Amino acid sequence: MLKVSNPRIGLALGGGGARGLTHILILECLDELGIRPSVLAGTSIGAVIGWAYASGVPGKDIRRDLLLKLKDRRKVLARLFEARVGRFTRLVSGGGNPMLVDAEVLLPLFMPEGTLLHFEDLPIPFVVVATDFHARSEAVFRSGPIQPAVAGSAAIPGIIRPVLHERRVLIDGGAINPLPFDAVEGESDIVIAVDVIGGLPVPTKPVPDPWEAMFGSLQILQSAIAQSKISRRPPEVLIRPPVGGYRVLDFFKAQAILKAGEGCKDELKRSLERALG
Repeated sequence: MLKVSNPRIGLALGGGGARGLTHILILECLDELGIRPSVLAGTSIGAVIGWAYASGVPGKDIRRDLLLKLKDRRKVLARLFEARVGRFTRLVSGGGNPMLVDAEVLLPLFMPEGTLLHFEDLPIPFVVVATDFHARSEAVFRSGPIQPAVAGSAAIPGIIRPVLHERRVLIDGGAINPLPFDAVEGESDIVIAVDVIGGLPVPTKPVPDPWEAMFGSLQILQSAIAQSKISRRPPEVLIRPPVGGYRVLDFFKAQAILKAGEGCKDELKRSLERALG
C-alpha cells in the first residue's frame, strides 16, 4: 500500500497494433477519476495515442475523432495510398511490400485537432520509445519534434518505412521495449502499465499464412520481452485488456475492440484503489 500524499502517477502505454485502441479506455477512465499522469510513456500505438493525450486532448475526444475517421473505409484507404512509398513493381522484382507507408506522412492525417508538435509544449511530460536499428538498442525521446519520434516508434517492419531521425534509423519500439513502464519509474510513485500485446488470435487454418506468421512471431517476441520485465520488477498497476482475439491491423474493428476492453475501466479503478490505499 502506498503511503504518499498526492502520489505521482506514471502511465505506460504498450505496443500492439489495433489492440492498442483500448488505451483510449484507460485515458477516459483517468479523466473520469480526475487523475492527470505526471509522466506518460508510449511505444508504437501507445506512442501514437499517448501523443494526443499528452497534448491535452481528452480520452473521449480521441475516441470520437478516431471512430469518425475510421468510419469511412474508402477515405482511410485513400489516406494510406497517399502515404505509400512502395511501388507495385517492387513486388514483381522481389523488392518488398508495394504498400509500404511513410508514417511521417500518415500520422498527421489521423491525429486529432489540438495535437502539439514539440515535446517542450506538452502539458503532460511525454516519453517516446523506439528502436535504433543499427545500434540495436533503445532510442528514447523526450525533447525536440515529436512526429518523427512517434513515426519511428510505430514503424512496424515490412509495413511502415523506418524513420531517419537525429542520425538514427528508427523502427518499431516494440522490438526492444513493448511495454515501457521502466521509462516512467523514476518520475512516478505509482506506475500504470497497459499491456495490449495479448495472445495470438484463434487460428482459422492449420498453418498460418506468411502475414500471420510474421505478425505472430513479432507478438511472441514482444510478449516474452514484456513478461521478462514484469517478472523482474512489476509495475504497481498492470492492466491487460482482453483483446487477444484481434489482429495487429484490425483497425476497422475499432468499435468491437473498444467494447471488448470496456471492463478494463473498472479494473483500473479497483487497482488504483488498492495501490492508493
